[in-house]
Amino acid sequence: MRNTPRLVQGLPPESLIVGSALSVQVGAGLATQLLRAHGWLPIVTLRIVFSALLVGALRPPRLRGVSRSAWLSAIVLGLDLALMNLVFYFSLSRIPLAVAVTIEFWGPLAVAVIGSRRARDLAWVVLAAAGIWILTGGHVVADDALGLAAAFAAGAFWARYIPIGARVAREWPDGRGLTLAMLVAAALTLPLAAGTGALGQVLASPALVLAGLGIALFSSAIPYSLEIAVLDRIPTSTFGVLMSIEPAIAAVVGFIALGEALSVPEVAAIAMVIVASAGASLSARALPVVPGELESA
Repeated sequence: MRNTPRLVQGLPPESLIVGSALSVQVGAGLATQLLRAHGWLPIVTLRIVFSALLVGALRPPRLRGVSRSAWLSAIVLGLDLALMNLVFYFSLSRIPLAVAVTIEFWGPLAVAVIGSRRARDLAWVVLAAAGIWILTGGHVVADDALGLAAAFAAGAFWARYIPIGARVAREWPDGRGLTLAMLVAAALTLPLAAGTGALGQVLASPALVLAGLGIALFSSAIPYSLEIAVLDRIPTSTFGVLMSIEPAIAAVVGFIALGEALSVPEVAAIAMVIVASAGASLSARALPVVPGELESA
C-alpha cells in the first residue's frame, strides 16, 4: 500500500499478522494491570477514546458525499465496538486474560462455520465447545461467573462485528468509516465513565493517562497499521489461522506480565480452541476480511 513504510512492506505478511496479535495482547495485558488497580470502566474508556483519536489522526473522518446507509453502518459498528470492549474489559477484571480471550473466540468461530453442513466443520465446533467447557468449569464461582458471562457476550459482539465491519469496509472504501465508528464508540463510553466519577481520578494522574495512550497504541494503532498493510496480500483463510494464535499469546502475556499461571487442563483447553479456530478458518467460505485490531482485546 502506498502509505505503508518500506520496512513493513519488506517483511513477510505472516510475520506482520503475528506481530499484530502480539501487540493486541500486550495492550490487553497492560490494560488488565491497570483495570485491576483503578477499575475497568475508566481504563476501557481511555483505550476507546485514545484509539479514536489515533485512528482519526491516520484517517480523518469525511462527512460529505456519504450515503445514509454508510452513515448508519458506521454508527452501528461504533455501538458494537463500544459494547464489545466494555464487556470484555469487565471480564478481564474477574478472569485470567487467556481464559477471557479463548472464550471470546466462540464468536468468530461461529461466523466461520455458520450455515455449513459439513461434518468437518461440526467437528471444529465440538472441539472448541469442549475446550471452552473445560475452561469455564474451573471458574463458575462467584464473580468468576460474571466474568465468564461477559467474555461470552464479547464473543457475540465480535461475531456481529465481522459482517458489520465488512459492510463498513465496502461502503467506506477509504477506511474512514472506522474513524466514525470509533468516534461513536468514544461518545458512548465517555459519558458513562464520567458519570461514575472514576474517570476523573484517572485523568488526574499523568502516568495513567500516558498508560492509556500506550494501551491504545498497542491495541489499535500498531495492529491496525500492520493489518491493513497485509490484508490484500494473504488469503482470508491464512489470516484466520494466524489470528487463531491469539489465545496462546494471551496465555504467555498473562503469565509473564500478570503472573496468571494456567493448569495443564486449561492449557490443553486453549490448544483445543486454537486448533478448532484454525481449522474452521481453513475450511470457511470466503468472507471479506476486516481489520482485527478492534477486537475487544
